[in-house]
Amino acid sequence: MNFPARLLFLLPLALAAGAARCAAVDVGAAFPTLSQTGDPAAASLSLEGRVRIVDFWATWCAPCKASFRAYRRLNAEYAPRGLVIVAVNVDDDAGAYADFMAKYAPPFAVVRDQTHRLVGEVDVPAMPTCYLVDRRGKVRYIHAGYHGAQTDRDLRREVDELLAER
Repeated sequence: MNFPARLLFLLPLALAAGAARCAAVDVGAAFPTLSQTGDPAAASLSLEGRVRIVDFWATWCAPCKASFRAYRRLNAEYAPRGLVIVAVNVDDDAGAYADFMAKYAPPFAVVRDQTHRLVGEVDVPAMPTCYLVDRRGKVRYIHAGYHGAQTDRDLRREVDELLAER
């Protein structure tokens, strides 16, 4: 079953459970470790004590493509100040993933959640969804979807705030 089909399969279960929250990992919660993705690249990331954006995306998601352009700009501006961007891919299709990576060549870290363990634990509400995580590993902001200039402004304000904290 591919990822979109899984979403349709799980939707009735989520509704039956009364899923009134934005995500299982809400603001104030500790963000789970990226090692759950099973991607060896996740283990090599140095995230402790770092402000980070963790973005869940898929190649079939049009807003994800737009968000990658925004993350490229954010990475250029904020990486020298300590921001780490990690894009977590949830595609089943390795070929689509490879094609996307070749076309967009992101300058930030990308890991694949092939088993969907991390996306399931976080209970990501939409593609894309990004989680801004502070230096202590706590989720401070969640952005479900990508809404162009408004999301860009919000992310810049929030990243500035988190980087200013010590």
